[in-house]
Amino acid sequence: MTEPTAATAADVFTAVSVRPDVAAAIVEALSPRLRKRLDAGVAKLRDRPATRDGDTWRIAVDDEAALTLDAPGGVVTRDEQVVCACLLAPACSHRAAVVSGLGVALEEPAEAAEPAGADAPAESADSGDRLPADDRPGSVQAAATDPKEAAARASAAQALRDAAAAVLDAGTAGSGAVVQAGLLRAAHTAKLAGLHRAAAAAVAVTAGLRAARADDPAFRLAELTDQLVELLDVAHRVSAGETGGEITGTARQAYAHAGSLRLHGLFTEPIRTDTGHAGVATYTVGADGVLRTVADVMPGGPERIAGAAARAIRMGDAAVDHHALTRAGLLVSGATESPTGRLGAGAAVKAVRSSGVSWHTEPLASLWDTPPADQAVRAAAAAELPPNIRRAGAELMFLDAEILGAAPGDDGADRVLARCGSLLVSLLVADDHPKLAYRDNLRLLASRPGLRLRLVGRLEPGPAPAVRVLAVAPDPDQPTGLTLVDALHGRVNLGLDRLRHADFGGSSAAAREHAAAADGSGVRPATPPFATLTAAGTADDASPAYVIRRQVERAVTGGRQALALAAAPRTGPGLAPGPSAFARDTSRLRRCGMAAGAAVLDRLAAAAADRGRDVFGRLLPADTGRLADAWLAASLYERAVGSVLTASAWGAPEGAKAAAE
Repeated sequence: MTEPTAATAADVFTAVSVRPDVAAAIVEALSPRLRKRLDAGVAKLRDRPATRDGDTWRIAVDDEAALTLDAPGGVVTRDEQVVCACLLAPACSHRAAVVSGLGVALEEPAEAAEPAGADAPAESADSGDRLPADDRPGSVQAAATDPKEAAARASAAQALRDAAAAVLDAGTAGSGAVVQAGLLRAAHTAKLAGLHRAAAAAVAVTAGLRAARADDPAFRLAELTDQLVELLDVAHRVSAGETGGEITGTARQAYAHAGSLRLHGLFTEPIRTDTGHAGVATYTVGADGVLRTVADVMPGGPERIAGAAARAIRMGDAAVDHHALTRAGLLVSGATESPTGRLGAGAAVKAVRSSGVSWHTEPLASLWDTPPADQAVRAAAAAELPPNIRRAGAELMFLDAEILGAAPGDDGADRVLARCGSLLVSLLVADDHPKLAYRDNLRLLASRPGLRLRLVGRLEPGPAPAVRVLAVAPDPDQPTGLTLVDALHGRVNLGLDRLRHADFGGSSAAAREHAAAADGSGVRPATPPFATLTAAGTADDASPAYVIRRQVERAVTGGRQALALAAAPRTGPGLAPGPSAFARDTSRLRRCGMAAGAAVLDRLAAAAADRGRDVFGRLLPADTGRLADAWLAASLYERAVGSVLTASAWGAPEGAKAAAE
């Protein structure tokens, strides 16, 4: 018998997760009076002492009562596993507070998972975006044709829209445990109706709200906004009658036999999700030039990334870890592959290690043959799809670049300028988590102007060319004195491998002298299409679409009230009368020829400010559906404009034409 381990409830919140339907049911069982006190109860419970004995956690909620969680495999799957000894149990706030603080379980616990077989997948890079499998693991859900199924999906989609609209009405500050429980209930209903993509989005929004309210440093407002757009967009399209596989999603990817494959390692990327999963994914290229991934992503924090990279992959008898596979190869027989390019690791799969090739040798070299403009169009389209639908590598850019140095005014060198053919491209940090090496490596690269590299990055949408760099390899024809020493066997995974000054040939001074003497002609800074439509011609005036995004994100953080204040004219003691923030933004959009953008902002402002009163002067209930529809329209318009501007920035003819129109 193990000795109980002392901890706090905050440790329980990190180590244990709960299924969405269980959390929703416990919160919904509370009385209205207790629901109002639930958020305060979660904060109060966080610092209470706790002990662990195996899979059982015991939290002292007060001096006389304790709460017990039975979580086999770290997951609470039934409400009977949460037991409180207080007098109000089971309808007490203690049970609701603890499940509101736990993470959300996105997969079945390990003991309930399907045993590894011929079609069992390796851990996938998007495992944090999948929900528990249904009774037929590996099956792809077909579109509903039965009227009852269609009605169930329409009802589930409406529940998702209502739950998301409640988030927009309240903002992150007001989206407490009760609002989150509504999202989780809607997610569970959607899963039962076969709307797996929308259900996953609802769970992701819930995780983002919890991170925002807990002041988690890993929280990103842009990510939460994109997840909310995904949720409302998919729910709206289902309500409109769309039922294709891309809209409904799948409970678990179906793995098909892919025969024999000769794979060459390309690079390895550290993976961490906002759903509590972390690990690595190694991209490989087959003899056919197709990208596929081998991944090790499991529940845990960023601290498991280094261990996952050094752990042998689960595929046949291949004695190779992810670090080694980056620069080596695999011979696989009986391979299984998902529609998105993830390789399976079933018992029938056989694999042995083979030699790798450099990025300048086929079949890898062909990835860099596609013009950057065509790559940008492909990557921008792929980036709009969720990871569990997107083909592996579809959002990546493959560029040949020459480092020019840090961007002007960027003393931290977190934005590095590079020459890519005739384009001036910004190289950005892919992930700023301190346990990852991206930022330090990019700063070292910035200190070596003139260094020529072949790089892999993820497209950063915007009116100027930019990529978030994931891996680099030295140019074999680099002039003497400006080399990246081949100490890392041909390539550098910027998130995992740490560069040192000794890895560079020559000195920093020599690099600067080379850059000063280099011919800078032929580099074309991106000229946003709106620059010619403004009087000042500055960068801000040249790209006014960000004002739409600003109001969209304002709604996520402050809800209806923040939007209504922004839509009200500026008045008050000591203030000069003036137009509202919305009016200034719409005026700017119209001056730049974006009349449609001004119209969607006007619609959003009207929806936020529309609060009628009854005959007694009391505010009528808000029309949350109208606000959600207006917010979604503004978000999708801003996304479409961003795609056009991105294509135009990279020189795509279609993008330039659309931007001009």
